[in-house]
Amino acid sequence: MNNQIAQKDLTASERFMNKVVAEFGGSVGGEVALTNFQKRLAQNYFISLDAALKMAEEKRLKKKNNQDPLPVTWANVNMEKLARDVVSAARVGFDPAQKNHINMVPYKNNALNKYDIGFVEGYRGMELKAVKYGLDVPDHVAVEVVYSTDRFKSYKKDRNNQYEGYEFEITNEFDRGEIVGGFYYHLYSAAPEKNKLVTFSLKDIEKRKPQYASAEFWGGERDVWKDGKKVGKETVEGWYEKMVYKTIYRAAYGDITIDSQKIDDDYMRLKQMESSLAEAEASEEISQKANREAIDVEYEIVDEDDPDQSSDSQPEQQEINIDQQPPQSGGPGW
Repeated sequence: MNNQIAQKDLTASERFMNKVVAEFGGSVGGEVALTNFQKRLAQNYFISLDAALKMAEEKRLKKKNNQDPLPVTWANVNMEKLARDVVSAARVGFDPAQKNHINMVPYKNNALNKYDIGFVEGYRGMELKAVKYGLDVPDHVAVEVVYSTDRFKSYKKDRNNQYEGYEFEITNEFDRGEIVGGFYYHLYSAAPEKNKLVTFSLKDIEKRKPQYASAEFWGGERDVWKDGKKVGKETVEGWYEKMVYKTIYRAAYGDITIDSQKIDDDYMRLKQMESSLAEAEASEEISQKANREAIDVEYEIVDEDDPDQSSDSQPEQQEINIDQQPPQSGGPGW
Protein backbone atom coordinates (compact mmCIF):
# COMPACT_ATOMS: atom_id res chain seq x y z
CA MET A 1 0.00 0.00 0.00
CA ASN A 2 2.78 2.43 0.94
CA ASN A 3 4.59 1.66 -2.32
CA GLN A 4 1.41 2.41 -4.28
CA ILE A 5 0.96 5.73 -2.48
CA ALA A 6 4.61 6.64 -3.10
CA GLN A 7 4.21 5.78 -6.80
CA LYS A 8 1.16 8.03 -7.06
CA ASP A 9 3.04 10.88 -5.39
CA LEU A 10 5.82 10.82 -7.99
CA THR A 11 5.91 13.76 -10.36
CA ALA A 12 5.43 13.22 -14.08
CA SER A 13 9.15 13.85 -14.58
CA GLU A 14 10.10 11.23 -11.99
CA ARG A 15 7.74 8.63 -13.45
CA PHE A 16 9.09 9.33 -16.92
CA MET A 17 12.73 9.04 -15.80
CA ASN A 18 12.03 5.81 -13.91
CA LYS A 19 10.52 4.24 -17.01
CA VAL A 20 13.36 5.42 -19.23
CA VAL A 21 16.02 4.22 -16.78
CA ALA A 22 14.37 0.80 -16.67
CA GLU A 23 14.35 0.63 -20.49
CA PHE A 24 18.03 1.63 -20.64
CA GLY A 25 18.73 -1.37 -18.41
CA GLY A 26 19.08 0.36 -15.06
CA SER A 27 17.33 -0.44 -11.83
CA VAL A 28 14.75 2.04 -10.62
CA GLY A 29 15.41 1.11 -7.02
CA GLY A 30 19.18 1.08 -7.32
CA GLU A 31 21.92 3.12 -8.92
CA VAL A 32 20.90 4.90 -12.12
CA ALA A 33 22.60 3.25 -15.09
CA LEU A 34 22.40 6.26 -17.39
CA THR A 35 25.47 8.20 -18.43
CA ASN A 36 25.43 11.97 -18.09
CA PHE A 37 24.73 12.26 -21.82
CA GLN A 38 21.80 9.82 -21.59
CA LYS A 39 20.41 11.70 -18.59
CA ARG A 40 20.54 14.98 -20.53
CA LEU A 41 18.84 13.37 -23.52
CA ALA A 42 16.09 11.93 -21.31
CA GLN A 43 15.52 15.36 -19.75
CA ASN A 44 15.32 16.93 -23.22
CA TYR A 45 12.70 14.37 -24.25
CA PHE A 46 10.64 15.08 -21.14
CA ILE A 47 10.76 18.86 -21.67
CA SER A 48 9.75 18.54 -25.35
CA LEU A 49 7.01 16.03 -24.58
CA ASP A 50 5.65 18.16 -21.75
CA ALA A 51 5.34 21.11 -24.12
CA ALA A 52 3.69 18.94 -26.81
CA LEU A 53 1.13 17.59 -24.33
CA LYS A 54 0.26 21.06 -23.05
CA MET A 55 -0.19 22.34 -26.60
CA ALA A 56 -2.42 19.39 -27.53
CA GLU A 57 -4.49 19.86 -24.36
CA GLU A 58 -5.02 23.54 -25.16
CA LYS A 59 -6.32 22.57 -28.59
CA ARG A 60 -8.57 19.88 -27.10
CA LEU A 61 -10.13 22.41 -24.70
CA LYS A 62 -10.73 24.91 -27.52
CA LYS A 63 -12.71 22.38 -29.52
CA LYS A 64 -16.44 22.96 -29.36
CA ASN A 65 -17.35 20.00 -31.55
CA ASN A 66 -16.09 16.42 -31.16
CA GLN A 67 -14.02 17.28 -28.10
CA ASP A 68 -12.45 14.13 -26.72
CA PRO A 69 -13.31 13.71 -23.01
CA LEU A 70 -9.85 12.34 -22.19
CA PRO A 71 -7.41 15.14 -21.18
CA VAL A 72 -4.05 15.16 -22.96
CA THR A 73 -1.94 14.91 -19.81
CA TRP A 74 0.91 12.75 -18.54
CA ALA A 75 -1.56 10.68 -16.53
CA ASN A 76 -3.18 9.53 -19.77
CA VAL A 77 -0.01 8.74 -21.76
CA ASN A 78 0.89 5.14 -22.62
CA MET A 79 4.11 5.28 -20.61
CA GLU A 80 5.32 1.74 -21.28
CA LYS A 81 5.40 2.26 -25.02
CA LEU A 82 6.68 5.82 -24.70
CA ALA A 83 9.70 4.75 -22.64
CA ARG A 84 10.67 2.11 -25.21
CA ASP A 85 10.34 4.58 -28.08
CA VAL A 86 12.29 7.31 -26.28
CA VAL A 87 15.17 4.95 -25.52
CA SER A 88 15.35 3.75 -29.14
CA ALA A 89 15.31 7.30 -30.49
CA ALA A 90 17.94 8.40 -27.96
CA ARG A 91 20.23 5.48 -28.78
CA VAL A 92 20.09 6.40 -32.46
CA GLY A 93 21.18 9.90 -31.44
CA PHE A 94 18.04 11.98 -31.91
CA ASP A 95 17.99 14.93 -29.52
CA PRO A 96 14.73 16.95 -29.35
CA ALA A 97 16.68 19.93 -28.04
CA GLN A 98 18.53 20.14 -31.36
CA LYS A 99 16.70 21.78 -34.24
CA ASN A 100 15.17 19.46 -36.82
CA HIS A 101 16.26 16.20 -35.13
CA ILE A 102 12.97 14.78 -33.89
CA ASN A 103 9.47 16.06 -33.12
CA MET A 104 6.91 14.36 -30.88
CA VAL A 105 3.15 14.52 -31.23
CA PRO A 106 0.41 12.89 -29.10
CA TYR A 107 -2.42 10.99 -30.73
CA LYS A 108 -5.36 9.06 -29.30
CA ASN A 109 -5.32 5.27 -29.04
CA ASN A 110 -8.99 4.45 -28.46
CA ALA A 111 -8.28 0.76 -27.88
CA LEU A 112 -6.33 1.62 -24.73
CA ASN A 113 -8.05 4.96 -23.99
CA LYS A 114 -4.56 6.43 -23.76
CA TYR A 115 -2.43 8.79 -25.80
CA ASP A 116 0.47 7.36 -27.74
CA ILE A 117 3.33 9.61 -28.83
CA GLY A 118 4.32 9.77 -32.48
CA PHE A 119 7.92 10.53 -33.40
CA VAL A 120 8.57 12.57 -36.56
CA GLU A 121 12.11 12.76 -37.91
CA GLY A 122 13.30 16.19 -38.95
CA TYR A 123 15.51 16.61 -41.99
CA ARG A 124 18.62 16.73 -39.80
CA GLY A 125 17.41 13.58 -38.07
CA MET A 126 17.24 11.85 -41.44
CA GLU A 127 20.86 12.86 -42.06
CA LEU A 128 21.94 11.53 -38.68
CA LYS A 129 20.24 8.17 -39.23
CA ALA A 130 21.59 7.81 -42.78
CA VAL A 131 25.16 8.50 -41.65
CA LYS A 132 24.89 6.03 -38.77
CA TYR A 133 23.24 3.18 -40.67
CA GLY A 134 24.29 3.88 -44.27
CA LEU A 135 25.99 1.22 -46.38
CA ASP A 136 28.16 3.56 -48.45
CA VAL A 137 27.92 7.05 -46.95
CA PRO A 138 29.23 9.84 -49.22
CA ASP A 139 32.11 12.02 -48.05
CA HIS A 140 30.02 15.07 -48.85
CA VAL A 141 26.41 15.74 -49.81
CA ALA A 142 25.65 18.95 -51.72
CA VAL A 143 22.07 20.22 -51.81
CA GLU A 144 21.09 23.21 -53.94
CA VAL A 145 17.95 24.97 -55.14
CA VAL A 146 18.26 26.26 -58.73
CA TYR A 147 16.71 29.60 -59.74
CA SER A 148 15.93 30.99 -63.18
CA THR A 149 19.03 33.24 -63.31
CA ASP A 150 21.43 30.51 -62.17
CA ARG A 151 23.61 28.59 -64.61
CA PHE A 152 23.43 24.84 -64.10
CA LYS A 153 24.76 22.06 -66.30
CA SER A 154 24.80 18.38 -65.37
CA TYR A 155 27.30 15.82 -66.64
CA LYS A 156 26.24 12.21 -66.54
CA LYS A 157 28.78 9.43 -66.67
CA ASP A 158 29.45 8.38 -70.27
CA ARG A 159 32.36 7.83 -72.67
CA ASN A 160 33.33 11.49 -72.29
CA ASN A 161 32.94 11.72 -68.51
CA GLN A 162 34.50 9.25 -66.09
CA TYR A 163 32.09 10.23 -63.36
CA GLU A 164 28.99 12.30 -62.81
CA GLY A 165 29.39 15.99 -62.11
CA TYR A 166 27.94 19.43 -62.67
CA GLU A 167 28.63 23.11 -63.16
CA PHE A 168 26.68 25.53 -61.02
CA GLU A 169 27.00 29.29 -60.97
CA ILE A 170 24.89 31.92 -59.22
CA THR A 171 24.88 34.94 -61.53
CA ASN A 172 22.78 37.28 -59.39
CA GLU A 173 23.06 36.63 -55.66
CA PHE A 174 20.44 39.17 -54.63
CA ASP A 175 17.76 38.53 -57.25
CA ARG A 176 17.99 34.94 -58.44
CA GLY A 177 14.53 34.88 -59.98
CA GLU A 178 11.99 32.06 -59.67
CA ILE A 179 12.73 28.53 -58.50
CA VAL A 180 13.02 26.16 -61.47
CA GLY A 181 14.33 23.04 -59.73
CA GLY A 182 17.15 21.71 -57.60
CA PHE A 183 19.68 18.91 -57.19
CA TYR A 184 21.73 16.91 -54.76
CA TYR A 185 25.18 15.45 -55.29
CA HIS A 186 26.82 12.56 -53.45
CA LEU A 187 30.60 13.03 -53.54
CA TYR A 188 33.08 10.17 -52.94
CA SER A 189 36.58 11.66 -52.80
CA ALA A 190 38.49 8.36 -52.98
CA ALA A 191 36.19 6.79 -55.58
CA PRO A 192 34.76 9.57 -57.82
CA GLU A 193 33.31 6.98 -60.18
CA LYS A 194 30.61 6.49 -57.50
CA ASN A 195 29.63 10.18 -57.48
CA LYS A 196 25.91 10.59 -57.97
CA LEU A 197 23.94 13.58 -59.24
CA VAL A 198 20.12 13.71 -58.98
CA THR A 199 18.18 16.64 -60.43
CA PHE A 200 14.62 17.75 -59.68
CA SER A 201 12.30 19.86 -61.75
CA LEU A 202 9.88 22.10 -59.86
CA LYS A 203 7.17 19.57 -60.72
CA ASP A 204 9.25 16.79 -59.12
CA ILE A 205 9.62 18.87 -55.96
CA GLU A 206 5.89 19.65 -55.78
CA LYS A 207 5.14 15.91 -55.96
CA ARG A 208 7.05 15.48 -52.70
CA LYS A 209 5.12 18.20 -50.93
CA PRO A 210 3.48 16.75 -47.79
CA GLN A 211 -0.20 15.89 -48.07
CA TYR A 212 -1.00 18.19 -45.15
CA ALA A 213 1.42 20.98 -46.07
CA SER A 214 0.86 24.10 -44.02
CA ALA A 215 0.29 27.41 -45.79
CA GLU A 216 2.32 29.10 -43.05
CA PHE A 217 5.39 27.27 -44.34
CA TRP A 218 4.66 26.48 -48.00
CA GLY A 219 2.62 29.60 -48.70
CA GLY A 220 -0.93 29.82 -50.01
CA GLU A 221 -4.34 30.19 -48.41
CA ARG A 222 -5.19 29.38 -44.82
CA ASP A 223 -8.46 29.39 -42.93
CA VAL A 224 -9.28 32.33 -40.67
CA TRP A 225 -11.05 31.43 -37.42
CA LYS A 226 -12.93 33.60 -34.96
CA ASP A 227 -14.63 32.37 -31.79
CA GLY A 228 -14.15 28.79 -32.90
CA LYS A 229 -15.78 29.34 -36.31
CA LYS A 230 -14.22 29.58 -39.76
CA VAL A 231 -14.95 33.07 -41.11
CA GLY A 232 -12.92 33.08 -44.31
CA LYS A 233 -9.47 32.66 -45.84
CA GLU A 234 -6.31 34.69 -46.14
CA THR A 235 -3.15 34.36 -48.24
CA VAL A 236 0.21 33.98 -46.54
CA GLU A 237 3.67 34.09 -48.11
CA GLY A 238 5.21 31.26 -46.13
CA TRP A 239 8.81 30.08 -46.50
CA TYR A 240 8.58 28.30 -49.84
CA GLU A 241 12.32 28.44 -50.71
CA LYS A 242 13.30 26.85 -47.40
CA MET A 243 10.69 24.12 -47.75
CA VAL A 244 11.92 23.32 -51.28
CA TYR A 245 15.48 23.09 -49.95
CA LYS A 246 14.45 20.78 -47.11
CA THR A 247 12.48 18.57 -49.51
CA ILE A 248 15.61 18.04 -51.63
CA TYR A 249 17.69 17.58 -48.46
CA ARG A 250 15.38 14.80 -47.30
CA ALA A 251 15.60 13.11 -50.70
CA ALA A 252 19.42 13.33 -50.61
CA TYR A 253 19.72 11.44 -47.33
CA GLY A 254 16.76 9.19 -47.99
CA ASP A 255 18.67 7.93 -51.05
CA ILE A 256 21.53 6.51 -48.96
CA THR A 257 21.15 2.74 -48.82
CA ILE A 258 20.90 1.26 -45.33
CA ASP A 259 23.49 -1.39 -44.45
CA SER A 260 21.64 -4.49 -43.30
CA GLN A 261 24.61 -5.46 -41.12
CA LYS A 262 24.27 -2.21 -39.17
CA ILE A 263 20.54 -2.60 -38.50
CA ASP A 264 19.87 -3.02 -34.79
CA ASP A 265 16.82 -3.21 -32.54
CA ASP A 266 16.65 0.58 -32.26
CA TYR A 267 16.56 1.03 -36.04
CA MET A 268 13.84 -1.61 -36.37
CA ARG A 269 11.80 0.09 -33.67
CA LEU A 270 12.08 3.42 -35.50
CA LYS A 271 10.74 1.77 -38.64
CA GLN A 272 7.85 0.32 -36.65
CA MET A 273 7.16 3.75 -35.17
CA GLU A 274 7.00 5.25 -38.67
CA SER A 275 4.66 2.58 -40.03
CA SER A 276 2.36 2.75 -37.01
CA LEU A 277 1.42 6.40 -37.45
CA ALA A 278 1.29 5.98 -41.22
CA GLU A 279 -1.38 3.33 -40.63
CA ALA A 280 -3.15 5.68 -38.24
CA GLU A 281 -3.14 8.45 -40.84
CA ALA A 282 -4.50 6.08 -43.49
CA SER A 283 -7.19 4.87 -41.09
CA GLU A 284 -8.23 8.45 -40.36
CA GLU A 285 -8.40 9.32 -44.05
CA ILE A 286 -10.70 6.35 -44.64
CA SER A 287 -12.89 7.32 -41.69
CA GLN A 288 -13.19 10.89 -42.97
CA LYS A 289 -14.24 9.72 -46.43
CA ALA A 290 -16.80 7.50 -44.77
CA ASN A 291 -18.25 10.61 -43.08
CA ARG A 292 -17.37 9.37 -39.63
CA GLU A 293 -16.60 11.83 -36.86
CA ALA A 294 -13.40 10.23 -35.63
CA ILE A 295 -11.01 13.12 -35.12
CA ASP A 296 -9.54 13.32 -31.64
CA VAL A 297 -6.37 15.35 -31.35
CA GLU A 298 -4.65 17.95 -33.48
CA TYR A 299 -0.91 17.70 -33.59
CA GLU A 300 1.78 19.94 -34.96
CA ILE A 301 4.88 18.97 -36.88
CA VAL A 302 7.72 21.47 -36.66
CA ASP A 303 10.76 21.09 -38.88
CA GLU A 304 11.95 24.66 -39.15
CA ASP A 305 14.87 27.01 -38.57
CA ASP A 306 14.86 30.36 -36.77
CA PRO A 307 13.30 32.61 -39.46
CA ASP A 308 10.45 30.14 -39.95
CA GLN A 309 9.64 30.00 -36.25
CA SER A 310 8.25 33.48 -35.92
CA SER A 311 5.89 33.97 -33.03
CA ASP A 312 2.89 34.49 -35.26
CA SER A 313 3.43 31.46 -37.49
CA GLN A 314 1.60 28.19 -36.92
CA PRO A 315 3.26 24.85 -37.73
CA GLU A 316 1.85 22.16 -39.94
CA GLN A 317 -1.28 20.67 -38.42
CA GLN A 318 -3.05 17.37 -38.86
CA GLU A 319 -5.70 15.47 -36.98
CA ILE A 320 -5.70 11.70 -36.50
CA ASN A 321 -7.48 9.07 -34.46
CA ILE A 322 -6.96 5.35 -33.94
CA ASP A 323 -10.13 3.29 -33.71
CA GLN A 324 -8.39 -0.02 -33.21
CA GLN A 325 -5.31 -1.44 -31.51
CA PRO A 326 -2.26 -0.18 -33.43
CA PRO A 327 1.03 -2.06 -33.81
CA GLN A 328 3.32 -2.07 -30.79
CA SER A 329 5.08 1.12 -31.85
CA GLY A 330 3.86 4.45 -33.11
CA GLY A 331 5.39 7.20 -35.25
CA PRO A 332 4.45 9.68 -37.93
CA GLY A 333 5.25 10.20 -41.48
CA TRP A 334 6.76 13.17 -43.37
